[in-house]
Amino acid sequence: MDNLFIETLIGQVRALDQFGTWTNRTDEDILAEKYVKSKEDLKNIPVIADIDEMQIQDIRLIYQAIALAFEKKTGVMCSTIMEMSHEGFGRAVVIADKIVIVNKFFKDAHRFSFRTYEDLVKEGDKLLDGAIKIYDEYKK
Repeated sequence: MDNLFIETLIGQVRALDQFGTWTNRTDEDILAEKYVKSKEDLKNIPVIADIDEMQIQDIRLIYQAIALAFEKKTGVMCSTIMEMSHEGFGRAVVIADKIVIVNKFFKDAHRFSFRTYEDLVKEGDKLLDGAIKIYDEYKK
């Protein structure tokens, strides 16, 4: 695997597998189960619903993976801050030095997903590239 975002994301997900449940599963299968939902899957999720703690943790892992990948690429320490209401309204922010390098608002986080595994990879790469660009633009 040569995608830094996916490597950091799967590393965090596997670190949370304290009972070895996913030991024999591929990285792609695990990430697809957590983050990929078809349009049909989304139809089964109510538009207005409470978000569970596991879903909040899965979303947080995406932004923590961006922060960790950013740190690995640049050597600059990051912080991830995420606030989420029980209704799925919230915000995720990644900060490097004094610069906000990722800023994402959620209005229906209980429906947060990607249509394909490739979309997850693409979005992670886009967020990481954007974070580096913002940091390079505003650093002293």
